[in-house]
Amino acid sequence: MPESVDSDTQPDPIGHPSIVSNECLSIVLAAVGLVISLAAAWTAFDNEIGVRSPPIDVRLVATDASAAEKDYPPGQLGEAIRLGETLVNETNKHPLTKSLVGNSLSCTSCHLDAGRHPEAASFIGVAAAYPAYSPREKSVITLEDRIANCFIRSQNGSRPKNGSEALVAIAAYITWLSEGTPIRMNPAKPLGPNHMVILAEPKQRPSIERGQTLYEDRCAFCHGDNGSGSDDGPPVWGDDSFNDGAGLTGIPKMASWLKVAMPLDDTDLTDQESFDIAAYVNSHDRPKFRGTQPNNDANNTRNPTTNEADK
Repeated sequence: MPESVDSDTQPDPIGHPSIVSNECLSIVLAAVGLVISLAAAWTAFDNEIGVRSPPIDVRLVATDASAAEKDYPPGQLGEAIRLGETLVNETNKHPLTKSLVGNSLSCTSCHLDAGRHPEAASFIGVAAAYPAYSPREKSVITLEDRIANCFIRSQNGSRPKNGSEALVAIAAYITWLSEGTPIRMNPAKPLGPNHMVILAEPKQRPSIERGQTLYEDRCAFCHGDNGSGSDDGPPVWGDDSFNDGAGLTGIPKMASWLKVAMPLDDTDLTDQESFDIAAYVNSHDRPKFRGTQPNNDANNTRNPTTNEADK
């Protein structure tokens, strides 16, 4: 008769005894059960408070062309989107748009990371807001219209024709960044889901004097003492900057943009500091808007400023 084997000692497939005590087995099973219980508890907690991180969309965080290219659609549509992204980054240099730009700014000068930045004038989701009523134009406009208006305001240039290769390409790129965003038409103004929130008025009136001190300390290294820009930052006033019809000439809008965008990669300005810098930057001369559309933007109520720090 074969030799009996007790429950604590079982032969392994090649004949060696495998020693697994009931006590050890109980400990292992208890540990596995604890891990499963903790995972289930965390999942329930995660769902309850709603903090589960969404899957990362590589397209929206890509920092180089090769990474973004993986998600371009095939064929002519993908080529148009690729061209649109290039134009956003090289608006003032690309042959298709260079003649339409009247300064050294590109779209990405304000729409950071080619519009991928989630807060600084983000393009993500914008296409889902158009067509929309524009209080500035006092009419319903398309996404192409909105892009064209940036050429005559922020880029102090000429308006591209609707349906032109450049406008179609940029609109295709913005629409690509908006894939999956529910359409939400706003009867009051065109606002995408990631639109920039305008800051509340600060406790102290914006001060040009305080703003100058802050600008010299935090901004001049990249944008120049005279605001003319450098290799590290675009001009922020003067003949080579945006004209006085651009949205950022409004102190609240400029302050709100500074709060989420500057200093680049180290956004630590307070609301008050953002307003003070905006007041200083916008106290300087810049080109006049040459268009025939209204020069006032509903978002751009201009705050009064003081040249001296409030007491």
